[in-house]
Amino acid sequence: MASTREQNGIPTEQEILTIEDLAAYLRLKPQTIYKWAQGNRIPAAKLGKEWRCRRSIIDRWLDEQMLAGNPEFEHLKGLR
Repeated sequence: MASTREQNGIPTEQEILTIEDLAAYLRLKPQTIYKWAQGNRIPAAKLGKEWRCRRSIIDRWLDEQMLAGNPEFEHLKGLR
């Protein structure tokens, strides 16, 4: 049986995030996420003219950032 994140091996809609989705998820401005994506500071892929992120990869990346003590992510520690 497929996981809740995949159906028939294809990621579900909730697994793939737009810049706006990710900004809301991380409680940041979309402009910040866009700059980070352009600067390779966040795991994202540009598909045509649009940026997309996989929620599971963002969750792992966020855990790494918080565990590393990155001060930019202190406001997110209570969300785990």
